[in-house]
Amino acid sequence: MSVKSVVLSDQIYQIKITLRASKPPIWRRVMVPSHFSLYKLHQVIQMAMGWTNSHLHQFIIDGQYYSIPSSEDWEPILDERRYKLSQIAPYAKHKFVYEYDFGDNWEHVIVVEKILPPESGAKYPVCIKGKRACPPEDVGGVWGYATFLEAIKDPTHEEHDSYLEWIGDEFASEEFNLDDINQGLRHVK
Repeated sequence: MSVKSVVLSDQIYQIKITLRASKPPIWRRVMVPSHFSLYKLHQVIQMAMGWTNSHLHQFIIDGQYYSIPSSEDWEPILDERRYKLSQIAPYAKHKFVYEYDFGDNWEHVIVVEKILPPESGAKYPVCIKGKRACPPEDVGGVWGYATFLEAIKDPTHEEHDSYLEWIGDEFASEEFNLDDINQGLRHVK
C-alpha cells in the first residue's frame, strides 16, 4: 500500500507525543496531515509509539472526551471519527491528552509543535524522531514498567526470570527504530 499524497491545501501538524511520567522520557515526533480525524491520529500514535491497539483509548481535549462511542460509556463521548485534527487543535502549542489502556493508564501528552505547509513530494504521516522503546503491553503502567526494567536488569531480583520469560528473554529499553515505525505508518492513510 502506498500513502496517499497530501492535498496541497492541507497543512501538516508537527506533533510531539510524550508518555506522561516516563523517566527517562519516551516520546515520538510525527508529521500528520491536518485533515486526519482523531481516529486516524489514534492509529498514528499506536504505530509510532509501538502499542498493539489491543485496549480501549480516548482523547481528552479541552474537557471533552473523544473516542468511538459505546452504550457502555460512563461519560458522554464525542465520536473521534467525526473530528479533524485541524478542528480540535487549530493552532500551534495546543496540548491535549491521549489515554490508552484504562487499566494500565498510559497517558500521552500531545503537543502541536508547529503547523507547516506540506513539503513537495513528501508522504504523510511520518515519524521524524523519537526516544526509547515502547513499554510492553500489560506491564502495569509507568510504575509497573519501572519495576519491570529493574527486574530484568538485576539477575538477583525475585521476578527477573519470570519477566524475561514473559518478554521473550530480552528487552532493549533504549532502542528506537525509526525505519520500522515509518514502514508501519505507510499503512495509515
